[in-house]
Amino acid sequence: MTGHWTRLELTDPAAHGPSLYEAFARDCYGRNWTYLPYGPFDSLTGFMDWLVQTSAGQDPLFYTILDRAGRPLGLASYLRIDHANGVAEVGHIHFSPLIQRSAIATEAMYLMMARVFDELGYRRYEWKCDALNAPSRAAAQRLGFQYEGTFRQATSYKGRNRDTAWFAMIDSDWPHARAAFQNWLAPSNFDAEGQQKSPLQAAEPR
Repeated sequence: MTGHWTRLELTDPAAHGPSLYEAFARDCYGRNWTYLPYGPFDSLTGFMDWLVQTSAGQDPLFYTILDRAGRPLGLASYLRIDHANGVAEVGHIHFSPLIQRSAIATEAMYLMMARVFDELGYRRYEWKCDALNAPSRAAAQRLGFQYEGTFRQATSYKGRNRDTAWFAMIDSDWPHARAAFQNWLAPSNFDAEGQQKSPLQAAEPR
């Protein structure tokens, strides 16, 4: 999947793993791992073992997020893929500090949505996160996902219960969101320092 700011490739641990580990290590306190059920990793060997095992299957289906220079700087995946019903979820999202709050991160999410709705013709695309993860909840709504409720004690990880907040976009939401993404991602919407001129408003007004 290729855009103006980024491209996504199926994750290849041998090709992408060492650079991903270095990029994730920019998060020196490991805060980005807080709401993931794995990590942080103390060594490249540990990270590579996890990446090889986790990215080997088709569900979740992992993609590596690369910048225009081809540097691997983040991960995301499709999961709980239900082709018969036209439903998939985006998850395992991990943006390194090098792409957080950037056009690369936003475009990566847009490209994954476009594949689901425009190429595969799916009906529904889901985003789920720990209910305590305020940045993830805000990101979901900024990207056009609609909040649908919270499942209490849906799972447990890292020694505690997790309430899971559910968000989704459906096919009728997508045309508005797609237009908003395309307008926001246009190079003309960014100044010489790469700062946005107008904010993204992908959510359909309710």
